[in-house]
Amino acid sequence: MSSDTIKTVAKNKKAYHDYFIEETFEAGIELKGSEVKSIRAGRVNLKDSWCSIVKGEIFVNGLHISVYEQGAVWCKDPLRVRKLLMHKKEIMKLFGQTQQQGYSIIPLSVYFKGNNIKLSIGLCKGKKLYDKRDDMARKSAKRTIERELKERYR
Repeated sequence: MSSDTIKTVAKNKKAYHDYFIEETFEAGIELKGSEVKSIRAGRVNLKDSWCSIVKGEIFVNGLHISVYEQGAVWCKDPLRVRKLLMHKKEIMKLFGQTQQQGYSIIPLSVYFKGNNIKLSIGLCKGKKLYDKRDDMARKSAKRTIERELKERYR
């Protein structure tokens, strides 16, 4: 297995629905014990997670990594706050951007890059209700057109 192999474990589909993704970044995650085995089994949920910057360090909150059943008795809390590993320059850039009104840092996906577990985070701006409706209408129209073309050229 080469170091460039990327295998996605989990995606945050809700983030793509609720936010405009302005820019994406890659970060490592500081994990404890059997959390890696749990992630390998696909037992991770990004649905209600977000990132915060405290004293020049970035943390992910609400990332749910289920307890590994075959692990030891002293398993970690599945919803604990985990530190992300990024360059200081990137963290300061994100901090400056989040001070602007309406910007958030949202985890987008968890994936393996070689043997390392990475978290893709996005600098996001919240969508209004009418933006969500426009996106749903656009997707629906695109599906309808593709369905019609498929039927026509059978």
